[in-house]
Amino acid sequence: MRNVTLFIAMSLDGYIAKKDGSVDWLQGQETEQDDMVSYQEFIQDVDTVIMGWNTYHQIITELSPERWLYEHLESYIFTHRKLIGKKNIHFIQGDICESILHMKRQEGKDIWICGGADIIQPLIEQNIIDTYHISVIPIILGSGIPLFQGRKTILKLKLAASKSYNGITDLIYKRR
Repeated sequence: MRNVTLFIAMSLDGYIAKKDGSVDWLQGQETEQDDMVSYQEFIQDVDTVIMGWNTYHQIITELSPERWLYEHLESYIFTHRKLIGKKNIHFIQGDICESILHMKRQEGKDIWICGGADIIQPLIEQNIIDTYHISVIPIILGSGIPLFQGRKTILKLKLAASKSYNGITDLIYKRR
């Protein structure tokens, strides 16, 4: 069965984006240093990326309008919009949890949950995420879009690894 990993950055106070959705604060202490160290390692074991419409739209309009960042991955965008996919970009209307559970049973490498909050929350609530790889960015935003919203039950995890670089701390937890 394939592993489902939430690989995401958050501020020290738990936000994945500012209230307006911007992520212009995603960097370490020194702007000249490479902050993609853990991403380069992580992406080697992934062949599928999952995201919601807002994350997809932000990538194609702000972060990388010239080219799709994940050309080498099968990309599934969950949206209520009826859109036609292209090449390896698939637009899905349906239950995120059922879809991910179906993908887990298919052959392939790991599945990356990229964002955003509306995609992540039901997966956390249904305990579908196997690995939480959270990069804590050295900034306190004060407000924004929280990674963890109100849960109804406790979810215990086990620390698998941690490392720090350029003021960023990667915390990697596994589901118990």
